[in-house]
Amino acid sequence: MNSIQNIQSIQNATLAPLARPSPAAEDGSSFRDFLVNSIQEVNSMQQAADKAVEKLATGGDVSAAEVLTAVQKADIAFHLMMQVRNKLVQAFEDVQNVRV
Repeated sequence: MNSIQNIQSIQNATLAPLARPSPAAEDGSSFRDFLVNSIQEVNSMQQAADKAVEKLATGGDVSAAEVLTAVQKADIAFHLMMQVRNKLVQAFEDVQNVRV
């Protein structure tokens, strides 16, 4: 049961920054700012995963479980961002095809 709770907490921590608007978005900032911030967060997750893999490969003080968690977190965030991109492209194409 503990491993299920760990997976759920990892999933919540990974998806939470992308699923809810940041406090800056509530004060009138644009959707563009939200997307840029989300992309930056995904990028930082990718960089953290790369550093963790590098530490593991060079014999640094990091466990294989930590590395796997960082890599999985980055992978899930990246796939979520790709799905958002796909939906935005599809919406743009739908708007382009609307006849006036």
